[in-house]
Amino acid sequence: MLFLGLLLLLILLAGTRLLWGQWKHRNLHLPPLAPGFLHILKPNLPLYLLGLTRKLGPIYRLRLGLQDVVVLNSKRAIEEALVRKWVDFAGRPQTPSFKLVSQQYPDLSLGDYSLLWKAHKKLTRSALLLGIRDSMEPLVEQLTQEFCERMRAQEGRPVAIQEEFSFLACSIICGLTFGDRDESFVNAVYGCVQDLMNAWDHWSVQILNVVPILRFFPNPGLWKLKRIISNRDHIVEQQLRWHKENLVAGQWKDMTGYMLQRMGQVKGDEGPGELLEGHVHMAMVDLFIGGTETTATTLSWAVAFLVHHPEIQQRLQNELDLELGPGPLGSHIPHKVRTRLPLLNATIAEVLRLRPVVPLALPHRTIRPSSILGYDIPKDTIIIPNLQGANLDETIWERPQEFWPDRFLEPGKSPRVLTFGCGARVCLGEPLARLELFVVLARLLQTFTLLPLEGALPSLQPQPFYTVNLQMQPFQVRLQPRGQGQ
Repeated sequence: MLFLGLLLLLILLAGTRLLWGQWKHRNLHLPPLAPGFLHILKPNLPLYLLGLTRKLGPIYRLRLGLQDVVVLNSKRAIEEALVRKWVDFAGRPQTPSFKLVSQQYPDLSLGDYSLLWKAHKKLTRSALLLGIRDSMEPLVEQLTQEFCERMRAQEGRPVAIQEEFSFLACSIICGLTFGDRDESFVNAVYGCVQDLMNAWDHWSVQILNVVPILRFFPNPGLWKLKRIISNRDHIVEQQLRWHKENLVAGQWKDMTGYMLQRMGQVKGDEGPGELLEGHVHMAMVDLFIGGTETTATTLSWAVAFLVHHPEIQQRLQNELDLELGPGPLGSHIPHKVRTRLPLLNATIAEVLRLRPVVPLALPHRTIRPSSILGYDIPKDTIIIPNLQGANLDETIWERPQEFWPDRFLEPGKSPRVLTFGCGARVCLGEPLARLELFVVLARLLQTFTLLPLEGALPSLQPQPFYTVNLQMQPFQVRLQPRGQGQ
């Protein structure tokens, strides 16, 4: 009886909110509304949303729980909102799960737009581009070389490559962020990242963003997430404590040390307030949560496509041999030679286009009334940029569903891929991610031939039901050292 009463109350609240929204916006020219309420449950959600454009156009509204959201499915619509009118669309919805992850201090990725947020972003970007500028590439090179040595020791046995890439990416982030590459520490961080992503993606947590009132009901999934967040914060707090105790003015070896020294010197426009240790804490969280699975998943998609296309893999190896010479395991592959490896760059771009790892980005929120493609967009509207949809737009891309790296080999012919987002909320880790993709794939292809298991090509279809990341179906490959048995 109690459950039935609560259900009726939810229906009443939803109906009241719907009618109020319709009345409040009655004089606006809003994007068309897609009928139905259960869109979020559709398999292959980004492609489903792209399919709705055939009837509704590149911008439309969906009902998601108790509110409407606006979905952008074209490069033109996304760039108008996030680049040309970025101030209007720079906010984030403050959903229950976003607030939980942020705890006491605003998170950089999930935090709402403010002048203090701009200062937080400026500090983190400075740490990435200046604080570790000289150590970033050598560390990525060293850890990638060690990774290839471990893979060579497998002697061609089946390898669960995504797990290996995840550990490699986590090792790189731990080294750059905390200056700590101890195996036990990396394992602790890696386990925390895996637990956090699994708990965050669980339906019992995600449903709170659609029906927030459910957060007041017993929820084991939510309790589990809170325990994992507590463990996450314990790991970061230990590192912050160690760095403060060993701080030497004007010296740092990693991003944490740089940010602790610089946090009082970075000012935003019009005096936004003071950056505190908690902001450094959340920047570190963003880096090791956002910089592990995203990079590992993109590398895994690249391997899967190359296993399906051995002719492209062979061309890549020929390019590497021609430009760099056959690769002894100790040889260096400087990132500055990337302009001499156009096919490798094109292959990375094509993987990023077809399989953007966060295909629906993170939702934006309008902080003031605006418009997109002639439609009115009220204040506090949630905006979902369908990056995968934009990357498959038939009006922009020739043969959009096909893996065809050569499309990027003619300078100026292919538009920019939106995988990392654009505008004020563009992914801060893009420079590091691109460096890792280049170095790891170059080293991997220089050292190994990527082969499927007998009769078991990896699936090129993502997991059907949507999570924040575009999840792969598990697969294994053989890494055959070049020159052996070919």
